[in-house]
Amino acid sequence: MGSPQLDVDALLADPGIRIVVCCGAGGVGKTTTAAALALRAAEQHGRRTVVLTIDPARRLAQSMGLTALDNTPRQVKGVDADSGELHAMMLDMKRTFDEVVFAHTDAEKAEEILANPFYQAMSSTFSGTQEYMAMEKLGQLRARGEWDLIVVDTPPSRSALDFLDAPARLSRFLDGRMIRMLLAPARAGGRGMFKLASASFGVFSRAVTKVLGSQLLTDVSTFVTALDSMFGGFRERAERTYRILQNKETAFLVVAAPEPDAIREAAYFADRLDSEQMPLAGLVLNRVTTVAAPAINAGSARAAAVRLDEVDGHGVTADAMRVHATLVEQRARQAAVADRFVSAYPDVPVVEVPVQAADVHDLDGLRAIGGSLTAPRPADV
Repeated sequence: MGSPQLDVDALLADPGIRIVVCCGAGGVGKTTTAAALALRAAEQHGRRTVVLTIDPARRLAQSMGLTALDNTPRQVKGVDADSGELHAMMLDMKRTFDEVVFAHTDAEKAEEILANPFYQAMSSTFSGTQEYMAMEKLGQLRARGEWDLIVVDTPPSRSALDFLDAPARLSRFLDGRMIRMLLAPARAGGRGMFKLASASFGVFSRAVTKVLGSQLLTDVSTFVTALDSMFGGFRERAERTYRILQNKETAFLVVAAPEPDAIREAAYFADRLDSEQMPLAGLVLNRVTTVAAPAINAGSARAAAVRLDEVDGHGVTADAMRVHATLVEQRARQAAVADRFVSAYPDVPVVEVPVQAADVHDLDGLRAIGGSLTAPRPADV
């Protein structure tokens, strides 16, 4: 692999880096990577670190003291650090949305919004809400100024690009044509939601009522009227978060597995980060097969296994040679897949993390991942 080696320790120790965003396709180990980076930053580099996780495995959450969904950073016990600290939190999507409502409108209107059935559904299930609220929470954490380093685990989206697209998508929805038409009657003078503000709105409301039903349309209309004062805030915060992500204090790490779909997503994300002028620090290639004796190729191992089969008492050794051959071939396939990214982005640093024998479920497991993230590149690469 011809790419430069990613120096993770230098990244984590750099006082100019205040935000590390782990992004990539779902199921490639972003959450574990984010937690391992945060733990290493606290223990090895003395930084007061908070990791914002999205959907950690139950055992990993328990190892970090996150036994229940909690939208508030909590200090992780068992961290071996002289001056650093590790705090962890899990994103509560709806609670974060509720906090936004309370922060940007008066108490009476906030209660009205929170009680609205459409808001309750939107804040829990609307496409892109989780990604948007992850960015909202990032903005909140940064504004508090309590952390040397914030590590963000992006949501497990179908596409790696959803994390960057969500703020604009939600902002477009809240400022879209349908929403503005629903607001027209209230802005026209406070008349009832379905009294005509104009002939065009009357036609519009009848058409939408046929599709959505009168009760749902009433809920939507009541919701958007109450939320009217917040529309500008959604756009402003989306733009402010984008500026934070473009700043030199932020470093993006694309996490991928050596599989075609994951590498394809990594490439899409690298392109998008480049076009948006967001700083890509490197690629974390996760779950890479390692070979103990790279000097023995697959053909030689299989030939040795055949010869050993002809000698009594060497069946176990023959099986071991076959396993070695399989691993060598798997490693070669993974390298070929990874080289698609490297050839397209030769200047992007890469670090490989070997596949683990078991799921990471405690701080020692996270320390092992942190060690792999900072270890020299294997000799067979």
